[in-house]
Amino acid sequence: MAQKMRIKKGDTVVVRTGRDRGRQGEVIQVMPDEDRLLVRGVNMVKRHSAPRPGNPGGIVDKEAPVHVSNVAIADPKDGKPTRVGYKVIGEGRKVRVAKRSGEVIDG
Repeated sequence: MAQKMRIKKGDTVVVRTGRDRGRQGEVIQVMPDEDRLLVRGVNMVKRHSAPRPGNPGGIVDKEAPVHVSNVAIADPKDGKPTRVGYKVIGEGRKVRVAKRSGEVIDG
């Protein structure tokens, strides 16, 4: 069952578990129906591609999706993993905040 995604494209995340534990990267794609993310430079796999016009083919390194439960947003203050909360500021504008430091995540 799909849950609410608190992570968006462009966020910096920290991998919590698995082979790439502790690595940070930028989210390049969010797949809310599958609860997965593509993170730049994380969970790299090799794919064999056939030659096509404009593409010589060969073995290509690319990112594989990571489950959203295995990553956490990096705190804007110190870069450590944090949970995400919400706060209403100004005239009813809802923003994401880091639970760890209270810093606003979206500008």
